Amino acid sequence: QVQLVESGGGLVQAGGSLRLSCAASGSIFSINAMGWFRQAPGKEREFVAAIRWSGGSTNYADSVKGRFTISRDNAKNTVYLQMDSLKPEDTAVYYCAATSVIQFGVPVRSRSYNYWGQGTQVTVSS
Repeated sequence: QVQLVESGGGLVQAGGSLRLSCAASGSIFSINAMGWFRQAPGKEREFVAAIRWSGGSTNYADSVKGRFTISRDNAKNTVYLQMDSLKPEDTAVYYCAATSVIQFGVPVRSRSYNYWGQGTQVTVSS
């Protein structure tokens, strides 16, 4: 089992920045990739970014490319999401996810992930 705890959400003005953190504990050795998803009110959960635990390959949603950066610190068992140039449409609950399933590439589908955090609210005001 893997436990995930997100932190770093909050309220920021458009154009501002936030950094989300996701600390993993438990069966860390089983993690193949970690990702961030978000869900706005009335909308489906959508992929934001993901990173392979070994090697560090990344993948981003088109809507956040060039503005968000995902990174990891293996020593701290933590994944980060640096969010710059935030827009009101980035407002959502952001979820950290991890997968222990061996799969090709950097998974972008929520069903590819089998561990989820509780979510952290990000609100961007205009």
